[in-house]
Amino acid sequence: MNGGPEHHAPGEPHVLYVHFGASERYDALLALLTDITPLVQALPPDAALADVRGALRYFGRDAAELARLVRLRALALYGADCTVGVAASPLLARMAAQAGEPGQVREIRPEEAADFLDRRPVAALHGVGPATARTLCAYGLDSVGRLAAAPPATLQRILGAAAGRRLHERARGIDPTPVTPTAPPRSASAEHRFERDELDAARRRGVLLTLADELGFRLRAEAQVTRALTLTVRYADRSATTRTRALAEPTAHTPALAAAAYALHDALALQRARVRGVALRAEELTAAELAARQLSIDGREEKARRAEAAADRARRRFGAYAARPAGSDPPRAA
Repeated sequence: MNGGPEHHAPGEPHVLYVHFGASERYDALLALLTDITPLVQALPPDAALADVRGALRYFGRDAAELARLVRLRALALYGADCTVGVAASPLLARMAAQAGEPGQVREIRPEEAADFLDRRPVAALHGVGPATARTLCAYGLDSVGRLAAAPPATLQRILGAAAGRRLHERARGIDPTPVTPTAPPRSASAEHRFERDELDAARRRGVLLTLADELGFRLRAEAQVTRALTLTVRYADRSATTRTRALAEPTAHTPALAAAAYALHDALALQRARVRGVALRAEELTAAELAARQLSIDGREEKARRAEAAADRARRRFGAYAARPAGSDPPRAA
């Protein structure tokens, strides 16, 4: 694009972003990638990143040809019609996969990267959520090209210093994040059994807040985040109901976990149910440093996170119940 912003010049394509299109055979589909390269980063429940730089000479194929091989094997063995983005960085590979119809291999060559980014809507940039996109569009920054052309100082005034700088780099195609092999996702749980059958919805919500807070504190202490939350409600007749909700973004933030728990609970409509116990399980845990977090322009959220960090420090020093959210209900039974 003549006269457009200057973009970072990426290297040759060597990163695959694979959306499997199916989650029930996720582990088996993930193994298809590890047969090609050990550098596979799981993105549950249905995607993964792979760095195939070391596999190009071994297989005698370029990255796009390896992507087509992955698609062929996934379709033949498991009936999964994958979509694969191929580029020189995780950012561009992910955007390539999401830029068109499913069930294709889309490659962004180095000479195509600037033009591809210039034409994409700002909401397509990884890390830009709906609220941030609306704010940027209100300033006329409705495409990635316009975002890249904007002065960094302007973006920092709109979004804050760190978020503005990070977004400006992404808009220019700069993504130094490596593909980091990750262990299989694990889970963490917290449970409460009532002393007697509990009919009071407000009391149950108070306990759910306590459990969400307990999970959040544990995850933050271990530098983990969760991608999904599962609620199990146990009744007086020994039956149980289990529901799972995917989270908008990976998190260990107690308010986000509590909101998901409330939504799961309220959707069950338990007005007359005799509830004996409730349990929360954080699913698909991953290292916090590997999880993308939506850029936030909400000052209240940042203050809440700072307060949460201060409360965590108090707990580590004075005990788990030194600081708790208002409205939580401390456990009374093991």
